[in-house]
Amino acid sequence: MKRFLIHVALFSCGLAFGTSAARAQQPIPAEAEGARLEKKAKEEEKLANEEKAEGARLENKGKALEKDGKKHKDPEQASEGSKLKKKGKALKKTGEARADAAEQMEKSGHQVEQAGAEARKEAEKAKAEAK
Repeated sequence: MKRFLIHVALFSCGLAFGTSAARAQQPIPAEAEGARLEKKAKEEEKLANEEKAEGARLENKGKALEKDGKKHKDPEQASEGSKLKKKGKALKKTGEARADAAEQMEKSGHQVEQAGAEARKEAEKAKAEAK
């Protein structure tokens, strides 16, 4: 019984202090927007890396087909390999461009988040001075 009362008391104190601390540090919209942008940028970068890997895989497959077609004097296979190689290069370049855009998005999200943090600090400072 005593153990139960101790657990209940500790739990309720934890809730009381936890909620007051959470209210004190609520992120302002700029911080939340910056964090959202960063998260979206990381997801986009992950997709871009997958696209680059797929492009590299296609390019290597095309090189092998082209080489094999030339070796066996099969112009159809060689041209198919050349097309696949070009498609792989294009996909890889698209992935690189997408990764660059994601990196820029992440940087801008970080800047927005920092600006929001500075605004929150200024607001807290002004609130402290007003007291």
